[in-house]
Amino acid sequence: MGQPVREYLLTLCVTAAVTYLLTGPVRKFAIAAGAMPEIRARDVHREPTPRLGGIAMFGGLCAGLLVASHLTNIKSVFDTNEPRALLSGAALIWVLGVLDDKWGVDALVKLGGQMIAAGVMVLQGLTILWIPVPGVGTVSLTPMQGTLLTVALVVVTINAVNFVDGLDGLASGMVCIAAAAFFMYAYRMWFGYGIEAAAPATLFSVVLMGMCLGFLPHNMHPARIFMGDSGSMLIGLVMAAGAVSVTGQVDPDLLGQKAGGLREATHAMVPVYIPLLLPLTVIAVPVADLILAIVRRTWKGQSPFAADRGHLHHRLLEIGHSHSRAVLIMYFWSALIAFGAVAYSANNASMWIVLGIVLLSAVGLVLLLLPRFTPRAPRWAEWMVPPRYRRSRRTPVAVADGERHGGGEEEREPVPAGLHGATAIGDRSRFVDRRKAGSNR
Repeated sequence: MGQPVREYLLTLCVTAAVTYLLTGPVRKFAIAAGAMPEIRARDVHREPTPRLGGIAMFGGLCAGLLVASHLTNIKSVFDTNEPRALLSGAALIWVLGVLDDKWGVDALVKLGGQMIAAGVMVLQGLTILWIPVPGVGTVSLTPMQGTLLTVALVVVTINAVNFVDGLDGLASGMVCIAAAAFFMYAYRMWFGYGIEAAAPATLFSVVLMGMCLGFLPHNMHPARIFMGDSGSMLIGLVMAAGAVSVTGQVDPDLLGQKAGGLREATHAMVPVYIPLLLPLTVIAVPVADLILAIVRRTWKGQSPFAADRGHLHHRLLEIGHSHSRAVLIMYFWSALIAFGAVAYSANNASMWIVLGIVLLSAVGLVLLLLPRFTPRAPRWAEWMVPPRYRRSRRTPVAVADGERHGGGEEEREPVPAGLHGATAIGDRSRFVDRRKAGSNR
């Protein structure tokens, strides 16, 4: 057990490191190439920000797969066609996303490209072969049924991730949480039950985590670069590939033999039933957002692909939550659903798991009702948190200015940033004093 964990950890670190190191040069390339679209009405950022972050994420994907192919316990995955199928589909969807980030692509063209990428993966063997149905057993699918179901699952997952990519760090963080939960489930099936068919899904989840973790430091609020459609569609496809692999390739009858019976197999396969319906419990929040967006736009007589400001993260901002708090709340609900499903699959007879999920849901509802609450870290932990969560420390000049203006710190105007996010203006109080001194002459 220890050796595979170390190999997966190495794959994760290499993927994250390559993604992180490539993001800086990609940002400069995006600025030079003009991949900085104008601010749109539905955007929440106020300055043009470069896109094309998916270029760095695709580099991390290739590096992670390359390293994994030379590791002792993981290289057996590459005896199958699934890694090759993933890389082929990812390359197609990545090229489509790069073109959209730079020049813009029609929504129907993107939908067609997503279906083609999914079809390429199906042609290379990454498809759903059967469906485990509770109370019925294993239902085998015809090639046409498996192809249609696989393409639908891939397209829905890609668009679910793409739709939720509206705040700094939101999509990458939520997908990273989903990948972590899915890794726990797939790893348990492979090394817990000895089912080798779950090995590709385990590898895909680790690489996906590395891609998101490497990109997050550049994408957290305030973001220096966006992943764009080249990144959001890419991570959505990788997530869908893992779901297709573990759902359609793992034989439930074999799992029943390993688990000790049909009932135990049904319990172990609980997180797989819901992915076929939603399509994925670990990204249930973006999928719910996708469904609500389609219903909302269709009800208004608009195209389902028409952009608006009615997504869940937009609603959180409207009720008073800050940008960072809205992202953290979405993280919370994603982790609760994803890890709750994994915990329930491990022991769905435990009442403590159900009570814990209910308790955490109540905590989440309380957080939703406190948009004005600003958490502050204690003094000893301030070095571990961003500056906005630290207790304010007023300088003597600021205190003097506050006393002259009737108490409180002087409210400073935002300073526009330069080309690379830097500003040449330091403490404004001394400039204010100089202007006052000059006017008295």
